[in-house]
Amino acid sequence: MAHIPDLEDAVRIALAGLATSHPYTDARTLARHAELVVWEQDAERLRRFTDEHPGAKVAAGLAELLATEPDGVVLTVPNPQAPDALRAVLETGAPVFMNKPAAATRAQLDALDRLEITDRVLSSSVLRFAPAFTAARIDPAEVLSVRATVRHDVGLWATGYNPWQDTPGEGGGTMVTMGIHGVELLVALLGPAVRLAGAAGSVRHYEGLRSEDTGVMALRWDSGVTGTVEIIGVSDSEAYTVTVHTRQGSRDIVIDSGDDVLKGLGYEGTVEAFLTMVGGAPSPVPWAETRAILGVLVDAREAVPAR
Repeated sequence: MAHIPDLEDAVRIALAGLATSHPYTDARTLARHAELVVWEQDAERLRRFTDEHPGAKVAAGLAELLATEPDGVVLTVPNPQAPDALRAVLETGAPVFMNKPAAATRAQLDALDRLEITDRVLSSSVLRFAPAFTAARIDPAEVLSVRATVRHDVGLWATGYNPWQDTPGEGGGTMVTMGIHGVELLVALLGPAVRLAGAAGSVRHYEGLRSEDTGVMALRWDSGVTGTVEIIGVSDSEAYTVTVHTRQGSRDIVIDSGDDVLKGLGYEGTVEAFLTMVGGAPSPVPWAETRAILGVLVDAREAVPAR
């Protein structure tokens, strides 16, 4: 089993960008194991981070950040910048955790395809590492069909927050940014031999959005299993459910925050998985799975016209 480094190992983790909420959450677990170095383009986002982590070293740019020779890199930049940023990180040889989604458009995905992505790259929805999901035992041979339901409110985007995330041609909008949670869980259960069979989206409540606040995808695996991903972006609570249908009946795997958000939603497990890579292990999520997930998401985005 790979060694998870601790502070005694003098591990340095670089946070390359703070473009979403995820790296702030990641840092709360990382700070228990490593010294932090951070770079972010937006002064206010950087200030928020350093207020919480006053001991973190600050770099003026991505090149300066990588010049500190980090033992690992958490990459979170706006999607249009992601391929070039990942290329720079790959050149260092350091393991990288690329916060989801690694690509949101066809052009971004094509750019990633031109990179030599090795088993030193991890990109995943954190839900894959949630205890409620990792504890589930499902035999794919018994599965008839599956459904993933994603409940995550997107109303903040309607206020103008992080507009690039809500823009289909930049961050992919709700279909991609929230849809990845459902597709990730289903591919983790059934494998990457999957394609999109159809998709639809709608605005039911948040008229200020550039994308949608509800969506659905239909999937089909080469094995013949069919699946759906439901995205509910108008919700008073955050929760994720995978329903597995077999001949014997239906089983629900429910993922919610519980009493500990970091543990319950998989943030802590994701960081721990990344730290095993810092200790020398390969990515626990093969890039072939990540590529299949991104392919489905990009196909779904293209199937649903922008507003």
